[in-house]
Amino acid sequence: MEFRQIQYFIEVANREHVTEAAHALHVAQSAVSRQIFNLESELGVNLFIRDGRNVKLTPIGKVFLDHMKEAMKVIENAQREVQEFLDPEKGTIRIGFPSSMANYTLPTAISAFRDRYPEVKFKLSQGAYFNLVDAVVKGDIDMALLGPVPKNEKKIKGDILFLEKIVALLPMNHPLASQRSIELSQLRNDSFVLFPNGFILRDIVVEACQQLGFQPKVSFEGEDIDAIKGLVSAGLGVTLIPEITLIDSLPRSTVKLPISDPEVTRTVGIVIPSDRELLPTEKLFHEFLKDFFAVLSGFNK
Repeated sequence: MEFRQIQYFIEVANREHVTEAAHALHVAQSAVSRQIFNLESELGVNLFIRDGRNVKLTPIGKVFLDHMKEAMKVIENAQREVQEFLDPEKGTIRIGFPSSMANYTLPTAISAFRDRYPEVKFKLSQGAYFNLVDAVVKGDIDMALLGPVPKNEKKIKGDILFLEKIVALLPMNHPLASQRSIELSQLRNDSFVLFPNGFILRDIVVEACQQLGFQPKVSFEGEDIDAIKGLVSAGLGVTLIPEITLIDSLPRSTVKLPISDPEVTRTVGIVIPSDRELLPTEKLFHEFLKDFFAVLSGFNK
């Protein structure tokens, strides 16, 4: 079995079309077909059901694909590890993050890191909280910046970088807009703009309200921070969001108010896999993040 055969097999399996796979690989279609035929002959099984140049995996082909994807990850990580041991300051870091950390938290940290290590490259993946946890577990990304830091997850481990306040964002014409702070119970009868079910920030808001004996009435939902801020700006409801997402500016026609009772917070941290060692460049960034936010937290105090 050759490395090239595995590459061709994975590309054909992903695209379910031999010609499209050949174009993506920049080789002749006949070369792809020949390598797939040789691979099947060596294994003694059919990996694909053929319909012209369209193909679909057989049941054993699906099993083989899962194993080959894992094998390719091992090979890629081995190549990266060799390269990074030769020069850790020129490696690549694959990091995931949610929308609430896209505008300030992660860009600020990366900018400071690249001041020190300008040749390190980043592959950024934005996603929902639980998808990012899953991506770290599967090895699709090296680490993820998340809030809150997951607890009791067997295949990942996290370091808390800082504690983040959750604040209320209200339309400017809201009856409470002129107050210096509010109690969460004062929003009991308001319409809320929240993330959809399954998003961790929605869970934080719902749990805070439930502790006070009420369920927030959700009138509108948005899948990213900017959408939620826009809906509040349009006067369609109130929301609770991380204060850091408002650090540069407030949306038009809105006010930000601290929540005095109860104080709503979330931990923010960096999550890495627990079953493998970080590669050298990843270790550089991981340690940098802990030091960077420790200094920031001390400064803010």
